[in-house]
Amino acid sequence: MFRYRPQIATIATMKASDRYQLFLRLRELNPHPTTELEYATPFELLIAVILSAQATDVGVNKVTRKLFPVANTAAQIVALGEDALKRYISTIGLFNAKAKNVIATCRRLVDDHAGEVPRDRASLEALPGVGRKTANVVLNTAFGEATMAVDTHIFRVANRTGLAKGKTPLAVEKGLLKTSHRSF
Repeated sequence: MFRYRPQIATIATMKASDRYQLFLRLRELNPHPTTELEYATPFELLIAVILSAQATDVGVNKVTRKLFPVANTAAQIVALGEDALKRYISTIGLFNAKAKNVIATCRRLVDDHAGEVPRDRASLEALPGVGRKTANVVLNTAFGEATMAVDTHIFRVANRTGLAKGKTPLAVEKGLLKTSHRSF
C-alpha cells in the first residue's frame, strides 16, 4: 500500500554573517522601531498594552483616545471604577476581563508603587493582566531596556529562519537577545 509522506521542510540555520546583515538591514529600514500604540507616559503604555491582548492597535488607540483624557493615572482609573471603564473599552475583545485586570493593576500600582509603573520585570509581572510579553514591551519601549517581546509571529519567524530556535517564547527571546547582541 502506497502512503503519501510529505517532505518535511528543513529549517536553515543562519550564519553569523547573515544574522549581521539581517539586523543591519532592519536597522536601516526602521532605525527607531516602536509600538503603534498611542501613549504619553509609561502608565498609559502599560494600560494600552494590557488592552491590546487579542485586539488591534488601531482598536486600542480608539479606546484610549477617549479614556486617557478622562483617566490617565492609576488613581483616576481606580476612581473611575470597573463599570465605567467597561463602557470605555467595550469595543475591544475580552473587555470584561481586561477591565477587571486594569482596575486590579491600578489598585496595585497605587498601593504598592505610589501610582508609578515599576521598572523591573518581577514587579511588572506581578501585576494582574501583565505577563512577560507585556512586561518586555513596557521595559523596552518606556524605559529603554534591551529586551524583546516575543509574540506568535516573532516566535514562528525566528524558528523557521533559524534566527533563534526554541520550543518556548522565552527560549526564542533569549536566543534573539543573544543573537542581536553578538551582531552589534
